Parts: sequence; C-alpha cells; structure tokens
Amino acid sequence: MKILISSLLLLFSFSTFAAPKSELWDYWNVSNEKNATTISHQYWQQTLDKYLMTKGEFTLFDYANVTDADERTLNSYLRQMSRIDPREYKKAEQYAYWVNLYNAITVKIILDNYPIKSITKLGGLFSFGPWDEEVIIVAGKALTLNDIEHRILRPIWNDPRTHYAVNCASLGCPNLQSKAFTARNSEKLLDKAATEFINSNKGVLIREDKVQLSSIYDWFAVDFGNQAQLFKHLKKYRPELKSFKGDIRYDYDWSLNKQ
Repeated sequence: MKILISSLLLLFSFSTFAAPKSELWDYWNVSNEKNATTISHQYWQQTLDKYLMTKGEFTLFDYANVTDADERTLNSYLRQMSRIDPREYKKAEQYAYWVNLYNAITVKIILDNYPIKSITKLGGLFSFGPWDEEVIIVAGKALTLNDIEHRILRPIWNDPRTHYAVNCASLGCPNLQSKAFTARNSEKLLDKAATEFINSNKGVLIREDKVQLSSIYDWFAVDFGNQAQLFKHLKKYRPELKSFKGDIRYDYDWSLNKQ
C-alpha cells in the first residue's frame, strides 16, 4: 500500500498543470444596469495598503506580519461580500466584486495555512492547490476559486486581461495590484496590470532569438488566440516586441509571493 501511494505521489509530482476550461455558469450572467449603487472594498484596500509591497518587478505580501486584528478585518470583508448578491448590480460593479473577492480569498487561504512554500502544496492528497475547494457562499451558492475565475469571470467578460487581475499568491503570477478594483478604475487597472506583466521577465523574457513567455499564455492560449494574435496583444503593451516565429519556451514560478 505504501509503495502504491508513493508511486501515485511521484506520478502526480511530475504531472502538468492543466488549466480549467472557460465554462459559463449561466446563473451569474445577470445584472441590473439601473442600479447605481457601488460596492465598498474599503477593508480589502486597508489590507493591501498595510501588507503589499514592491520589490523589483514583484509585489509581495507580508503574510508573516499580518496582525490578528487585520486578519479579522479581512474576514469581515469576506463576510460582507458573501452577503451581497452581485447579480443585483451593474456588470462593471460585478467585475470588480469578483476580482477583489478572488484575490482576498486567496490571501486568506495563505494566511490560514502560513507558513508554506507554495499555494500548490494546499488542497487534498492528490490536489494541485486549493482551487477546487468550496471557499465562500454567495447568493446561496457555494463557490470555489475555479468557479469564480473559469465559470464567471472568463466566460462572462471574455477579456484576457482578467489573467492579469486575479492573483494566485505566486511569484510567477501577474502582480497583485495595490488598488482594489472598482467599477470606475477597472479599465485603468487592467491596462496597468497588463503593461507591468508583459514588460517583466516573468511575463515576456527575450534573449537574442529566443523568447520565454509565462505559462499563462500556454495554459490559457484559447483566451489569447493563435501566436499571431497573442503577439499582437503583447505588442499593444510592449511596442518594441517583434513578431516571433521560432520556438517559444514557457515558464512559471509557483513560489509564494511572500515578503
């Protein structure tokens, strides 16, 4: 039995991360464009202001020094969000809601399990991370992080920049933004996040005639299109990029984005 378990673990450790498909959960594809009410993300902003810091091309989170009081503030934010039915708001308000919720839950998961070296170490025995675990209830529905990203955000908005907005607590991931998303700043923040990532070595690394891209562009190739469409997208935020026809390498660092 021990030999069998060891063999399975060894097999899993060499498995390739498989990104979930974008599959619409139609329950959430509803909005009220007449509702001018905004959703407050003040508590999430307070958390970002105190514990997010920049080091080189990375933004890092100071998980080790989060106080009990500030962790309670984060928990209060998540309780507030769970009491909201986002379908009652405008689409732009919903987008900010889901992005902030995803990122805040991810930070809470790390805090609940800190210290760890990588978010991929969490989850069940044969799980690669916690993304399929139910982590919050919204409008009576138990949701996983994969639900939020792949069944709500990606299929409803169809915006590849979403990959620059949600953060998986890893160095290879696009940076967690220092500002909470809102209906008013989402477009600006999405372009800022895209520009930062595409101009970083973890996003696009060019060495002579070789190009190394983040594995995000491999895992979610369907969102970015074929190679020509992908490079058109990249050049929008990094104009000096030239079309590339050679082999592309992909890389991703799952190390925790800790300070």
